Amino acid sequence: MKIIGVGCGPGLMTEQAIKELKAARNVYGSERAIVLARPYLAASCRVKSIDDFKSLHQLPKDSVVLSTGDPMLAGLGYLQGEVIPGISSLQIATARLHIPMSRVAVVVAHGRGHEKGMADTVEELRRGKIVFLLADPKFDTGELYERLRRLPPPVQVAVCENLGYPEEKITVGPVDTPPVPATGLYSLVIGNF
Repeated sequence: MKIIGVGCGPGLMTEQAIKELKAARNVYGSERAIVLARPYLAASCRVKSIDDFKSLHQLPKDSVVLSTGDPMLAGLGYLQGEVIPGISSLQIATARLHIPMSRVAVVVAHGRGHEKGMADTVEELRRGKIVFLLADPKFDTGELYERLRRLPPPVQVAVCENLGYPEEKITVGPVDTPPVPATGLYSLVIGNF
């Protein structure tokens, strides 16, 4: 099995990923990942959209599984097989905001662990890190912002929406009047940057 990162948006796939996709015969992934990979797939390639990721370990050994962004950033890198990285939303956000990744702690609160994500964010900020928070549409940014206001300043928030897509938008503001996500495809960068 190969787990291929297709990047977080169009044009953010590595040459290695493109080469592997051109040779793939059986590809599985989310609709979003398939759209990003489709230009590189052979006409004879069998493509199957999936939304139940719990049974991926049962796929045939010659399968290619698509992961949006990079498989090792809250992706499918836990699967057994060769992992081919992609350009992640973390890489795009830090590049756009000119923040060295060595200053960043990653917190995942996407699809699970919203409370833990909030607690981990506060803890990492107390340690002096900048937090890259992967969230989802159900994540309560209002509750997070309330907790962040209790921290010593300066703390600012960047809402990074649709990273890598033409409609990409990054809005930065202080924690007292923070930006609010307007789309479901977003991440937050939080800290003193």
